Amino acid sequence: MKKLIITFLSLMVLSSTAVFAEGIEVLPTMQSRTNAQDRVWVGTFQLVWNDFVNKVIHIPVRFREGTPVSVQELNKQTFTETDLSENCYYKKTGKITKRTRKQIAKAIKKKFNETSDLLDQIDWNPKQEKFLIYAMLKKDFEFLNEFEKLGKEPFGQGQEAEYFGISKNNKELSEGVEVLFYNSDNDFAVKLATKNQDEVYLYKNSSNKAFNYIWDDMWKKNSYFNGITKFKDNDELKVPNVKFSEEKMFDEVTNKRIMGTNLVIDKAMETIKFDMNNKGVELKSEAAMAIATCSLPSPEERIPRLFYFDDTFVIFLKETGKKNPYFALRVHDITKYQ
Repeated sequence: MKKLIITFLSLMVLSSTAVFAEGIEVLPTMQSRTNAQDRVWVGTFQLVWNDFVNKVIHIPVRFREGTPVSVQELNKQTFTETDLSENCYYKKTGKITKRTRKQIAKAIKKKFNETSDLLDQIDWNPKQEKFLIYAMLKKDFEFLNEFEKLGKEPFGQGQEAEYFGISKNNKELSEGVEVLFYNSDNDFAVKLATKNQDEVYLYKNSSNKAFNYIWDDMWKKNSYFNGITKFKDNDELKVPNVKFSEEKMFDEVTNKRIMGTNLVIDKAMETIKFDMNNKGVELKSEAAMAIATCSLPSPEERIPRLFYFDDTFVIFLKETGKKNPYFALRVHDITKYQ
């Protein structure tokens, strides 16, 4: 019996060069659990998986050998394109031909003024007919105001980092910061405003639980907080620059036949590059699934609060009005990001 071979690729890149870090675990979903101290998730992998399930096989992915927890989580589709605005992503499904490649290149150039870093990894002259599911997600936004550069200061235990933020009595910059809660110097969260519809959440938290739990926990504490949510004149903010590049092969989903089909996932990969500094955030991602063609299944006023993200913390990115974040990062070992 013929097999339908699927190659799944996800690529995230920035226009600037990023630092390749070791030991940052790339997760397939917000619900994924890991013992890794530093970990990251982005929704690009999920977007293409959703199209594969909804538009190609029309059933959840299950394997005869047993379905990994990661695949079960992906099948739940807790992140979808409804969590993004239409102007920040592009998708295309079609046969793998040079014409399709040109159509994608033209479309992303027109919509994002971008070129692809993924398309060259695809064989556009396959020996057998194949189909492609492709998506690009692009985010490039500035904070409401450019924050101060604070220079190098300690991070964690014996580490050092470059910081940006707000020193005392800078009223102009404080307009771009909303306090979600401040329970102590090691338990607080803030939201940084941007010039568009993206929101940056920073939560100082050392929990090693899944991102979805930490996200819900942040909002639970926000609902209980009765203190001052305005960033006061004598408050301070200190956030480390975060810049990294990482990639991972999701071997747990490959080389297993999908029940109810004659499909086998040949390769599953994701690479991520991210850059956050005093000016804003840059993010660009691509994902693609190539499918071989045999049969395509149809605290209070006078007391200063020190918002120092100088130890383990989490970053979330979400669009205004959307329910779920599209990016999460746990920063523990700062040397992996600077």
